[in-house]
Amino acid sequence: MDDDLRTATLAAGPLLLRPWLPDDMPAVIEAYRDPAMRAMLRMLVTDEAEAQHWLRVQQEGRESGSRFSFAVVDRDRADELVGNVALKCPAPGSVSAEVGYWTTARARGRGIAPRALGALTDWAFEAFAGDGLVRLDLLHQVNNEASCRVAEKSGYGFAEVLPARPPWPLDGHRHARLRSGDVR
Repeated sequence: MDDDLRTATLAAGPLLLRPWLPDDMPAVIEAYRDPAMRAMLRMLVTDEAEAQHWLRVQQEGRESGSRFSFAVVDRDRADELVGNVALKCPAPGSVSAEVGYWTTARARGRGIAPRALGALTDWAFEAFAGDGLVRLDLLHQVNNEASCRVAEKSGYGFAEVLPARPPWPLDGHRHARLRSGDVR
């Protein structure tokens, strides 16, 4: 695994996307207290032990190259943690990968998710072009209208409805974005 990938940081205007740090634990716990976020995510974080586990999963994903999760901080607001964006790489040489994100309750409505997702998308297509990455997918449940708006603002067009399957009780949407110039 390339050390540049393990330690990558990205910029999107006042936003800095950086690897998660142990010091982020209180902010992660606070973010997961939001009922809207808890309803949309599979993994819950309610205490220090769960937050440490969550942070360890993010670190292990970077080390293995299977998941690149970035803490999104707002440099204009004293490096306030405002969200998370992640690239989930299924296997080396795959033509597609999945992106995901969340924003803190206080950060919503400020355009943070589209900016952070845009930076992650650009980085992913550049960093993994040599591996054949040409498509990124963003998945969400059909009742998550805000994620539809974020997907569209970020250039992820609606691709299809996905049938419900555990752990998701509702049908979902798949949005996709192709690397510039690709027609697949």
